[in-house]
Amino acid sequence: MKLSREFTFDAAHSLGHYPAGHANTRVHGHSFRARVTVEGLPDDHGQIVDLEKMGAALKDMQARLDHQMLNEIEGLHQPTLENLCLWIWENLRQPLPQICAVEVFRDSLGQSCLYQGSQHVD
Repeated sequence: MKLSREFTFDAAHSLGHYPAGHANTRVHGHSFRARVTVEGLPDDHGQIVDLEKMGAALKDMQARLDHQMLNEIEGLHQPTLENLCLWIWENLRQPLPQICAVEVFRDSLGQSCLYQGSQHVD
């Protein structure tokens, strides 16, 4: 059984691996949406995870990302969709050990990246 919650954030970044003069090398921003999914069986209270605990963890994550320059966040120097998924996963593993997926969306561009923990890259 899986349970998901979402949060949104607006943030800026630049991606230095593009050729000089490419638009992505300049600072630019996006509106992001992140979906975090936990997996398990309901406990004696009928829940996989306490939704208040999950909500608090996601609120903290949102505060860490919202209106930030993503390149300046420790561990997120190359803030692609892929690296955002990995970073969110790593930072939610402790408060949400039931985590099974993180998906980050840039809806205005029709883009998303889904990480399900199957290939961990250090």
